[in-house]
Amino acid sequence: MVEGRREAPLSLYVHVPWCRARCGYCDFNTYVSAPQPGYLAALHAELGLAAAVVGPRRVDTVYFGGGTPTLLPPADFAALLVTIRERFDLDPGAEVTTEANPETLSPEYVERLRAAGVTRLSLGFQSAVPHVLATLDRVHTPGRALDAVTWARRAGFESVSLDLIYGTPGESLDDWRATLDAAVAARPDHISAYALIVEEGTRLAARMKRGELPYPDDDLMADQYLLADQVFERAGWPWYELSNWGEPCRHNLAYWLSEDWWGVGAGAHSHVGGIRWWNWRLPAAYAARLPESPAEAREVLSADQRRMERVLLELRLASGLDESCLTASERGRVAGFVEAGLVALRGGRVVLTPPGRLLADAVTRELLD
Repeated sequence: MVEGRREAPLSLYVHVPWCRARCGYCDFNTYVSAPQPGYLAALHAELGLAAAVVGPRRVDTVYFGGGTPTLLPPADFAALLVTIRERFDLDPGAEVTTEANPETLSPEYVERLRAAGVTRLSLGFQSAVPHVLATLDRVHTPGRALDAVTWARRAGFESVSLDLIYGTPGESLDDWRATLDAAVAARPDHISAYALIVEEGTRLAARMKRGELPYPDDDLMADQYLLADQVFERAGWPWYELSNWGEPCRHNLAYWLSEDWWGVGAGAHSHVGGIRWWNWRLPAAYAARLPESPAEAREVLSADQRRMERVLLELRLASGLDESCLTASERGRVAGFVEAGLVALRGGRVVLTPPGRLLADAVTRELLD
């Protein structure tokens, strides 16, 4: 058992690595297949292992990610949540999120999912423009995700989130504005808007290398980000993290605040008390190692590594970074960033300004020793 952590809350991530089709930009640990027999049993076994290691900790958030978790029947979500309640102290007000591909949903499925104990739905919307979805190899129609917001409201979900992507090749500023307008009209509680990242080994990267598609335009992406921020602020959704607006996702905040989480499933990563580890990526290899540890490797973070991670993560938040987390030389650089208009000091915390948010990675690199 991990000592000295019993009073700290724990977040659980559950990875479901199956998809009906692979999006061209995706480099996640996913497989185009129906869920494999035996994988669910492996998830239950790892939950038992986690409880044996960390003790019956209070669990504040559970997040089902993928892949496409909603390829599972709602009964599987219910069974996993029963195991979590039996093994841990699942808070009655816990945030229980699942990601969802809109094409896997129906009004009946969404109702059963809510009855199973899921409280928050995160929908992959990405774009309201058909040609943008086609470039991303998304198989759903734009209206399907917006319909799912309505279904989730009727089913009694406590929170609904939409995920958007900007910077897709061929997406104009007007295309992006149409997506923002459609997202706002759906009135979700939360919106994530991520810049497209072209990852090596993906179909999208191969198409760009062949010259079939242009690479993302950094200036256009900056304009798209600023437009999103303006639209969301006007709609009543302030930013709380660089890519997130509205009612905060408590699970993701646990990551950004370097709290404890256990990732269950193939390829899942965990962090408890400054120890980080990751599971074997292939589902069969992962399942074969249970009920023993399915971890492929681990690392123990030094005090300075943990401090640097705090800087990297907390500077992304609207609440900012406590200046006391910085070394003396790093604090000496803050004044230059303030003068350049990239950060502001508010009550002893370093907070990115709108221009600073566009250059967040560069600010962080130049700030750290």
